[in-house]
Amino acid sequence: MAGDDFAALLRELKERSGLSYGALGKRLHMSGSTLHRYVSGEVVPVEFAPVERLARVCRATPEELLELHRRWIRADALRGVKKEETEGADGSDGSDGSEGAERAAVDGTASAPVPAEVPPGPETTPVPVSTQPAPDASAPARRRVPRAALYAATGVVAVSAAVALVANLVSSPDDDGRRGPAGAVAQTSAPVSVTATGPGSPSASATTPSPSASASGSESPDASPSRAATAAPSREAPPAGPLLTVSTTPYYWDVPCEHSFLIDRSPKNVSKPPPQQDAVGWATPLNAVSANRQTAVLTVQGTGPETVVLKDLHVRVVSSGPALDWNQYAMGVGCGGQVNTKAFDVSLDLGTPTAAPIGGQRDFPYSVSESDPEVFYVNAHTSEHDVSWYLELEWSSGGRHGTLRVDDHGKPFRTSASRDDSYYAYPLGGDAWELVEGG
Repeated sequence: MAGDDFAALLRELKERSGLSYGALGKRLHMSGSTLHRYVSGEVVPVEFAPVERLARVCRATPEELLELHRRWIRADALRGVKKEETEGADGSDGSDGSEGAERAAVDGTASAPVPAEVPPGPETTPVPVSTQPAPDASAPARRRVPRAALYAATGVVAVSAAVALVANLVSSPDDDGRRGPAGAVAQTSAPVSVTATGPGSPSASATTPSPSASASGSESPDASPSRAATAAPSREAPPAGPLLTVSTTPYYWDVPCEHSFLIDRSPKNVSKPPPQQDAVGWATPLNAVSANRQTAVLTVQGTGPETVVLKDLHVRVVSSGPALDWNQYAMGVGCGGQVNTKAFDVSLDLGTPTAAPIGGQRDFPYSVSESDPEVFYVNAHTSEHDVSWYLELEWSSGGRHGTLRVDDHGKPFRTSASRDDSYYAYPLGGDAWELVEGG
C-alpha cells in the first residue's frame, strides 16, 4: 500500500541520519513514540509539515523531499479507503442492497427505499427501486466519489482535495462514538446515494451528500497547486551555517611530568595538582600560564555529510614579551623521558612560527565530515618569551571557503618560558608542595 511506501522512505531517512528517536524528538519538539509511529507506518500524519521537518533534520535531499511529499499525499488519501475495506470485511459487500437499507434507516428515511444500483458495466445507470425519482444532485456523487478514490490510489495529485474531503466524512465520529459512513449520513438531511465498485474490488465509495460531492469536484483543481506548494522550500539552498566545528583541549599531557604551570603565588596558596581532565578548572582561577611548552588538542568535525577540506593550519602571535618571573609548578614527579606524540610542532621563539609535522604526523591537507572527524596535537614551546598566540584553520568545501580561529575558549593560548630550572613538585602521598632545585 501507499502508506507502506511512505513509511519506508521515512525509515530510510531516519536510519541514514544515525539519530535515535529521542534525539530526533528533542530537535523537533515531539515525543519519540510519535516519531516511531510515523516511521513504522502505524500512523500517517494529518499534515505534511511535521514530516517535512523530520526529513530536513535527517538531511533529506530536495528530490527526496518531493518524493516524500508525493507518497504522503497518497497515504493521506488512502486513509479513508483503508477504513472502508475494514468495514466491508466485517459486514456486507454492498451488492445485495442491505447496506443501503441500513444507511437509510439511520438517516430516518426507511419508509422510502434507497435507490439501489446495478453493478457497473459499460454504461450503467442506477435504477431506483421506489417510484419516487431520485434527486438530480445525487448523480454526480455516484460517478465522482469512486473516481476520486481511484485517482488517490494511483497517486494523481489533481483530485487530492476531493479524496481528503471524502476521507474526512468516512472517518467522522457520530454522536454516540461510532465511525463510518452511517455516522456521516446521520449528521445531514441531504439526499444520499449508494454506489458500488466493480466485481472483486473492495468498496471505495462513501455515503455522502451530493452537494459535498459537487463541492469536492470543484475544489480539486485548486488543491493541486496548494499541495505542490508545500514542497517548494525543498528547492532552497541549504542554510549558510558553519560547515565544521572545533573542540579544544588547551592543556594536554601524556604523562604529568611533561607539563608545568607558572603561577604568581606562593606554594601555600596553590592547591594540589589536578588530573588532566580538570586542568582548565584548576588553572583558570590561579591565572596559571603554561611553562616552557604547551600541547593543545583540536578535534575537528564537519556539521553535515559534505566533505570539508582542511587546507592548512596557521600560527598567529598576538604578543611576545620577556619570560615571566613566576614560580613553576610541575603536574607530576618521577616521570621518565618525553613521549614523542604525533603532533605539529610550533616554535614560538621564531619570528614567524609555523606548525611543522613531527613524530610521523603527515602534513595538511586533511578532510573531515560529520562522520569522519580528525584529531590534531599542537605542541608549542618557547625558551625565551611570554607569548600569547592562537591558530587559524583554513578550509574549503564546494564553492565555500574560509578560516576558523582556534583558541583557548575565546582567549589566546599563553605559553611562557620559566626563569630557571627550579620548580615545585607535589610528591605522591605528600600534603604540600616541595621545591626542587634546578641543575
